[in-house]
Amino acid sequence: MKTASNTTATGTTTDSVTNTRNVQEVVRAYLATWNATEEQEQRRLLGQHWSPAVTYVDPLAAVQGHDGLRAVVSGVHEQFPGWVFSLVGDIDSHHDQLRFQWGLGPAGTEPVVIGFDVMVLDQEGRILDVRGFLDRIPQ
Repeated sequence: MKTASNTTATGTTTDSVTNTRNVQEVVRAYLATWNATEEQEQRRLLGQHWSPAVTYVDPLAAVQGHDGLRAVVSGVHEQFPGWVFSLVGDIDSHHDQLRFQWGLGPAGTEPVVIGFDVMVLDQEGRILDVRGFLDRIPQ
């Protein structure tokens, strides 16, 4: 069954670059990168799943490239030690674009922070561009 976003009920998109990559896998790799606490693992995930030309912009950061993004990921772990990112809700996709809501909080609890990201993939299916929004942050 197809939805208006051209994503099948299993979360696999039928368009463009993502026709060979499961959108669930892309988001899992994205969240795994944000959850990686060790530099070597961050670099491995960035090299495998993110374009070297990646641009990442949210209300607190605007960076380019693997090193810029790794610095932001490391900064989140310094500010929120032991907290983890998780998928909140469904993933919507079409062509080479994905959007989804994520949560950040202590492992095993309701997320304290909720955000919403829009992601664009490159021709190889790697994450090329991310635009992030913060929907709920602690006061």
